[in-house]
Amino acid sequence: MGFRFDLLLLFTTLVLLSTTTPTVLSDVILSKVDRRIDLTSQIVRVASTLKVENAGPGPVSEVLLTFPEIQAKNLAYLKATLNEGKGKVKNSGSNLPINVANPEELPPSLIFHSVSLPKALGEGDSLTIDVFAVFTHVLRPFPEEITQADIQLVLFQDTAHYLSPYAVKVQSLTVKLPKARIEMYTKLENTNIHGSDIKYGPYENLPPFSYAPVVVHFETNQPFAVAQELVREIEISHWGNVQVTEHYNIVHGGAKSKGEFSRLDFQARPHLRGASAFRNLVAKLPPRAHSIYYRDEIGNISTSNVWGDPKKTELLIEPRYPLFGGWRTTFTIGYGLPLQDFLFGSEGKRFLNFSFGSPINDLVTDNIIVKVVLPEGSDDISISTPFPVKQGQETKISHLDVAGRPVVVLEKTNVVPEHNQYFQVYYRFNKLSMLREPFMLISGFFILFVSCIVYMHVDLSISKSSASYLAKLQWDEVRATIQQVISIINQCLSKHERLEASLHDLSRTGDVQACKTARKTADSLFKEYSKELKPLLSFLQSSPQATQILPKVEELVAKEKELQERLIAKHSTIVDCYEKKIGGRELENRVASHQLKVAALKQEVEDLLDYVEEI
Repeated sequence: MGFRFDLLLLFTTLVLLSTTTPTVLSDVILSKVDRRIDLTSQIVRVASTLKVENAGPGPVSEVLLTFPEIQAKNLAYLKATLNEGKGKVKNSGSNLPINVANPEELPPSLIFHSVSLPKALGEGDSLTIDVFAVFTHVLRPFPEEITQADIQLVLFQDTAHYLSPYAVKVQSLTVKLPKARIEMYTKLENTNIHGSDIKYGPYENLPPFSYAPVVVHFETNQPFAVAQELVREIEISHWGNVQVTEHYNIVHGGAKSKGEFSRLDFQARPHLRGASAFRNLVAKLPPRAHSIYYRDEIGNISTSNVWGDPKKTELLIEPRYPLFGGWRTTFTIGYGLPLQDFLFGSEGKRFLNFSFGSPINDLVTDNIIVKVVLPEGSDDISISTPFPVKQGQETKISHLDVAGRPVVVLEKTNVVPEHNQYFQVYYRFNKLSMLREPFMLISGFFILFVSCIVYMHVDLSISKSSASYLAKLQWDEVRATIQQVISIINQCLSKHERLEASLHDLSRTGDVQACKTARKTADSLFKEYSKELKPLLSFLQSSPQATQILPKVEELVAKEKELQERLIAKHSTIVDCYEKKIGGRELENRVASHQLKVAALKQEVEDLLDYVEEI
């Protein structure tokens, strides 16, 4: 429906123009027009040779080129050069200036471009101009959706007559197709087919704005690779390298794929079960490109090949899966280039001379952003481009940067391989600035090594004469003393257990004398332990660091002393009862009070020990 609407709009525009031709343009005549339309790829290239004559008395300094608005919105590239005759074209320096024109009394549905002539044409003079126009997104898939097994058919619409505000004496048109298979084409007078070429004309004595609509419906399985966005980053290092990184977001712009995809069928018969898909792209990189990589979000992609010669380096890019209509993929390629091949000097400034567009063959780029990262410290930046682009600047912070690196940003829409021309970025850079990063590295390592040396040789411990150090020493002495107290208390508790064990032996063997000996030995040991505790308690009482813990230690010693006395009393009572042959209920009654007190004291001693050990 979109195609039919555009075709109807074009025809309506041309009909309206047939009655509005202004007389001011009648002095110029196109004595011969030869047009060649190349439809062998998704990019439509139209080459026209115009022989311009001045049939009026006044001089002519410009020639108007006319495009319908629906075509002009897809016009990506336009160039006009002088033709010296016999097929020879002057060098690129003779490109003629082209500007958008707005002639009066003409409808806005036509877009005019004015080609300025190198010198005005006098009456009866003539010259030949070669006009080269490139269009994108003008081949419409029809049908718009196909299956994996279908071939891709597209529609192209134009006029067999050269659309011009001037009268045309003789005109011919050749449409070159990728294959000889043609589903349908418009048949006019003097129409011939030679292989994959359709020829219209010659047609003679055509009035201004003459038209003859033609439609061609044909097969093409060429890659419709469209980069919806391409970001190229060109980073300059004055240490001898230019690093290029390109981020692609590519979609297949042909007929959209419908139905299921069979990998088995595609692998077995790719030319029948996937003729409209493309498996790979070819990027023509500059010669001497090195350190080439190709990756996506997952990681490195190994399905790529590189080969080159002294004139070029070609990179074969194969995505992880074949791309059918409507499918998309994203990936990144990067490579390094020798600095001396692209950086030059002029009038005290340096300038980068680099190509603008994508290196991938026949790639249509809807939006391209080219970022040129200059070395830190660059200033007085200026830009020269062969065609209009949107310009801007930003800053990039990278490793070892202080203020950041200036970045020149160039942006353009609707870019084709013809835009792959050289542009220049001029800037000033002080050679001494190259020493900044090495100096920072050297300084960093120097400071690191000096810090290590100072750390190894400087005593960072606390001074032995300081109050904090003395307080620490005193606290360490207090802790050692408390450990000795705890050790003595534990030894006493061990002797308590031995006394208890001697009573069990007495009940089993009845040996009273052995039990008395055990009590006597324990009593002498308790006295020795008591002597050892006295100087330790005296030290704790004299130390200010032991103020908080001293009451608990004294309570622990007192409770243990009381426990000793209770154990000795219990032991003496039981031994006396055995000597007097007293047993049974009476023995239990005599011992009961001692036993209860001993159990309570043992628990108190254990709790105090735990508290003191924690502190």
